[in-house]
Amino acid sequence: MNKRFRNWIIASAVVMLGLPFLAVAFTTGNMALVICIALFWAINPIFSIVQGYAAGSDVKEMWGLPLLNSLLYVAGMWLFFAMGEMSFLLYGLMYMVLGYLAMWMMWLVCRRRNR
Repeated sequence: MNKRFRNWIIASAVVMLGLPFLAVAFTTGNMALVICIALFWAINPIFSIVQGYAAGSDVKEMWGLPLLNSLLYVAGMWLFFAMGEMSFLLYGLMYMVLGYLAMWMMWLVCRRRNR
């Protein structure tokens, strides 16, 4: 495991596990709802795309990042909100698809540059 992969794993754990924990632990009521909506619809998808883009530059080493990212997301949501809630699986699947699409597009760009 190279250093870039390890750094992305740590960043993924912070975003997918740390931010929901902070939202639940330190806010109440409507503010927690606003933070969770921002996480679901803005922060997590953007992070998944950026992480997939970074993984596309070295697919052999970092192909598992989008999968790990979505697994950490589902684990965090089940841990902090509702265990077994199936809608979180759908969100995790969408984040994984976004990450793999970004990785595939970056891989194509790198492949064309090397020709």
